[in-house]
Amino acid sequence: MKLLVVDDHPLVRQGIRSILSSNKYISELLEADSISGALEIIANKRPNIVLVDLKLGSQNGFDLVEKAKESNSDAKFIILTSYLLQEDFLRGEKIGVEGYILKEAFAEDILYAIRLVQRGKKYYDPAIIGQRDKMNEEGLLLSTLTERESEVLREIGKGMTNEAIAKKLFISEHTVKKHVSSILSKLGLSHRTEAALFVNKVMKIIY
Repeated sequence: MKLLVVDDHPLVRQGIRSILSSNKYISELLEADSISGALEIIANKRPNIVLVDLKLGSQNGFDLVEKAKESNSDAKFIILTSYLLQEDFLRGEKIGVEGYILKEAFAEDILYAIRLVQRGKKYYDPAIIGQRDKMNEEGLLLSTLTERESEVLREIGKGMTNEAIAKKLFISEHTVKKHVSSILSKLGLSHRTEAALFVNKVMKIIY
């Protein structure tokens, strides 16, 4: 099995390498510190498993997953993170992430997750499972929103006006109004105030 570790912190990559380097199931252990570097390795080396940090400096590990899958990579992706937002979890489910591991996981848990995902199954850190099961129907509705609608909804939750949202997101106020209308329709809400209450209730840390 070829495994790629993607993390922008050298010490984290070194720690993971020390855990995995002697494992008999891993024939080649690759490393990258950015999305561009990882995509190049994925294209040239075709790793079976990619263990990727959710936060890569100013970049997001989910962006790597999406770009790799768009290029028809058959690699399986496991997200490594210190915490997980509910909206992140829903995005990961939407794009087909195969596993989630918390950074404080034991070495044997990381190895187990890799082997499980390699066999075509999904792995969820036990702490994430507990919180995932608490997500209600309102949380699942978020997965119906586009990325731009999610951005607009977050700003609504901060109490921003359409004009302020338009300036922040570099779009027209008319476009913001269209997004707000779509958001209310998809979430089954009637008013902007309900949307603000919704986002502050649902878009929260699940671990």
